[in-house]
Amino acid sequence: MARRPRSVVRAAPVEQFYEIVSYIVPMLLSLTVHEYAHARVAWALGDDTASSQGRLTLNPLSHADPIGTFVMPIVAQLGGGLPLIGWAKPVPVSPHRFTRKVSMHLGMALTAAAGPLSNIVLMFLSVAGLRILSESTGLGLGGLLVVEEGMKATPAQTGAHLLLVMSFMNAGLAVFNLLPLPPLDGSRLMPRRLQELLGPLQAISYFLLMAIVFFLSGVIRIPVAYLLIGAFWVLGLPNEWLWAMVSG
Repeated sequence: MARRPRSVVRAAPVEQFYEIVSYIVPMLLSLTVHEYAHARVAWALGDDTASSQGRLTLNPLSHADPIGTFVMPIVAQLGGGLPLIGWAKPVPVSPHRFTRKVSMHLGMALTAAAGPLSNIVLMFLSVAGLRILSESTGLGLGGLLVVEEGMKATPAQTGAHLLLVMSFMNAGLAVFNLLPLPPLDGSRLMPRRLQELLGPLQAISYFLLMAIVFFLSGVIRIPVAYLLIGAFWVLGLPNEWLWAMVSG
């Protein structure tokens, strides 16, 4: 989950299709890598369940969920102020197949952590792409992300917009999935006793998560902003404009 960054393209009816595609494509790629990371770590630990079901792949169609990957992002984009949310089909994991070198609890924790970590890596790669574009074009970050009134975005500006969406999206996915609520990845990182206590929430998890998205997104965007600020700082890009996410 993440707030949509301001588009470099004017929001006009004729550009609505572009706006939708510019969010669906990064969402699909981000969720695909997230689920692949789960499957890859599970496979490395000895569980071939996901692999046997064709989920150990970077083919987006193997992970896409019709509602979570396509419908919800489109609704969020058309909704204007709504947070950008989405999900893919969960990767199946059979902890009893893990190697004896790790406990089932540790194996599940490692498998769960792989998803948010993959999103953090994608966030840094996206910001790195922004720096490469800003330096290679000589426009700087501001010149890439701002299109003059009445002007058409250049290919470099369009690419920068997609990279910016990718960076925001992956920061949001990482933070949201680390929330300690089932079935999110964060619930698998908690001590076993706490997992047992939270287990009954699984039945109402959908309603809880939707409530968080719509009523607490302002709180969640603070760690998202700090992640992005850190990434921009590490890679030498101006991050002052991101502080508005923290203060606002």
